[in-house]
Amino acid sequence: MKIRKRRLKTPRLIQNAGQAIKSCCVSFFLLLTLIGMSPDIHAQCESQNDAFQSGEHVMYDLYFNWKFIWTKAGLASLTTNSIHYGSKPAYRVNLLAFGSKTADFFFKMRDTLTCIIGDRMQPYYFRKGAEEGGKYTVDEVSFSYRNGMSYAKQKRIKNNGKPKLSSVEDSRCMYDMLSILAQARSFDPTDYKVGQHIKFQMATGLKIEEQTLIYRGKQITEVQNDAKYRTLVFSLVEYKKGKEKEVITFYITDDKNHLPVRLDLFLNFGSAKAFLKSVRNNKHPLTSIVTG
Repeated sequence: MKIRKRRLKTPRLIQNAGQAIKSCCVSFFLLLTLIGMSPDIHAQCESQNDAFQSGEHVMYDLYFNWKFIWTKAGLASLTTNSIHYGSKPAYRVNLLAFGSKTADFFFKMRDTLTCIIGDRMQPYYFRKGAEEGGKYTVDEVSFSYRNGMSYAKQKRIKNNGKPKLSSVEDSRCMYDMLSILAQARSFDPTDYKVGQHIKFQMATGLKIEEQTLIYRGKQITEVQNDAKYRTLVFSLVEYKKGKEKEVITFYITDDKNHLPVRLDLFLNFGSAKAFLKSVRNNKHPLTSIVTG
């Protein structure tokens, strides 16, 4: 897919673009957590990693559209490395999103997310530091497990103010925005049925929220520079007054990597897209690429 870009000319449009950067990146973080979800994922807090390896590095371009005008809103990078957490082998996953220089002039945005997971994909720790429009917020979550229960201690601090604390326990597994991505990428979606609803629990830094995802099926998806992939298509939806509203449609590779290659976000004042820019040190070949 070729993206036509023009310079923004009106203050109103630029203001909307700045807000879109925030919406796009926040949604991007959330969508990454939903990839490859299994219907019974809440029944297990551990799984075998079969999708990624230490050293994987993925880059994305973020775009905003308003009335047929496209502008590049920023970049996002996702990296994974092996570490030791205490004396245990673990992975550290980092996700960084930042606005373009043009967008920074109107709405500065720098978001950094870090999670630590065990070698069986169980979450241990999560931190999100978000600088958005002159405000700085830090969310932290610590996970623990005992007697068949999952525990999450959450903390949120805004502009170095007084922290807000909460503690939650649940018989189901709880995840953060990055740990669910790491675990879910290894699940096999072979048995998914079109229209199937998938739900799970996510820690946000203040509370636990249930997310809803719908599997839409398979298709050939075009991204930047006319590249095409065989993909699995999912929709993140929300419910208001009993009505279902599609928030984002996203496309992941139909291969063992389960990488997101495109995300379409439906905003109140336009739309936004995220496209795979590059990937290196992926564990499996990208056999989903369509050639010819």
